[in-house]
Amino acid sequence: MMSGDGPDAGAREQRRDKGGILGPVLVNLALGVPAAVPFFLAWWLVTNYLPMDCRSTRDLGDPGLVNCNYTVLDQASVVMILLVLSGVFIVGLVAVFDVVVPLSRGRSPWVWLGATVLIPVPFLVWLGLA
Repeated sequence: MMSGDGPDAGAREQRRDKGGILGPVLVNLALGVPAAVPFFLAWWLVTNYLPMDCRSTRDLGDPGLVNCNYTVLDQASVVMILLVLSGVFIVGLVAVFDVVVPLSRGRSPWVWLGATVLIPVPFLVWLGLA
């Protein structure tokens, strides 16, 4: 049984093909719920911080700047730090649930990784309802 042929190889191949698409879809939609946090933080930076004319508190005194908000400047660094931390956490979850778990169960991770496009769906639904 050195080459991996035999009755065990057939059973493993059958188990590998049995996976289906429902599991990856549900898992990645569930991963989208905590992933809404980094998506929201990125959305906040794009919609509030990037359109501003100023980038530091020194710019607040410039009379030519009309789109400068001290509250957004004050919160931007905290939002960026939280975005990095929560983004790393979500990437770790995706690596565990979409790569490590399928490989440990003898399944191909490609279907699981393909279903990662569904992760933003809960955030987009929430954004559409807001």
